[in-house]
Amino acid sequence: MADYDVICIGAGPTGLATAIEAKRAGMRALVIDKGCLCNSIYHYPVNMVFFTTPELLEIGDLPLVSPNEKPTRVEALKYYRKAAEHYELELRLFELVVRVEGSDENFTVWTRTTTGTPEKYHSRKIVVATGYYDLPNKLNVPGENLPHVSHYYTEPHAFWREDVVVVGGKNSAAEAALDLYRNGAKVTLVHRDAHLGQTIKYWVKPDIENRIKAGQIRALFETHVKEITPHEVIVTNRAGETRLPAKQVFALTGYHPDFSFIQSLGVHLDPVTCKPSLDPNTLESNVPGIYLGGVVIGGRHTGEIFIENGRFHGKQIIQALTSNLKAAESA
Repeated sequence: MADYDVICIGAGPTGLATAIEAKRAGMRALVIDKGCLCNSIYHYPVNMVFFTTPELLEIGDLPLVSPNEKPTRVEALKYYRKAAEHYELELRLFELVVRVEGSDENFTVWTRTTTGTPEKYHSRKIVVATGYYDLPNKLNVPGENLPHVSHYYTEPHAFWREDVVVVGGKNSAAEAALDLYRNGAKVTLVHRDAHLGQTIKYWVKPDIENRIKAGQIRALFETHVKEITPHEVIVTNRAGETRLPAKQVFALTGYHPDFSFIQSLGVHLDPVTCKPSLDPNTLESNVPGIYLGGVVIGGRHTGEIFIENGRFHGKQIIQALTSNLKAAESA
């Protein structure tokens, strides 16, 4: 007999919401994550403010109280900790899911702890809500793995009066460039397209455009990174090759779900979009008993799903499971 009715792989808002809904439906649920609780949010920039209002981040009908119009990263992390405590969720954090075996009603999930200890759990159903923030889109250029190159923005203080290159042209890159500039860094923004991304927050876009126009942030458009050295970023564009001094490089070029893990479960992915094959009503994949929630549903189109809509996937999945259970009992 299975230890659990549902195992949620991923302890972000969608995974937590799924476990909460399962518990409210009388099911036993386990949440497993290779990192900490809400690992993606934890790795957001330290002083990040969410684009959305507090109520749109809520799960389990618990209010997120914030004195601000938009909640901060710190407030969100505290809220999700409290939600997990309130519902007394079973969590296995800092455990990497190595593989999933078995079939519907009889899955075995094999994990490995940070100390290398193997563990295994049995479950009737699996929900994959692994997000995408752990896997950055690489530039695939020499020097990308140097210690001063990061795909995650942290905070600006250490780069006061230093040369910093920010690669990217969407929201993360624009906000990082502005934050660095306002804290005394000498910033160059490098973007492969002719214009900044259209999805930049409405209050950020004019700010970054005006800083570029005033020459306070140097911007190189239609420019590609050729190589990163310990002290420079070598870029190319129509004008030829340019060497940019760089104490730090933030390559903020986006992120993607763990497609290889999803495929290892037997889930089919669209060859172009990498969107998984699933029933839009139940969110069950082509593999019976394996469900998908959160941003992994969007494939390469990670901008389609956020916490605001992904948090409802848990309720959708558990409603489908309870409906199936009732149908089986009445048959």
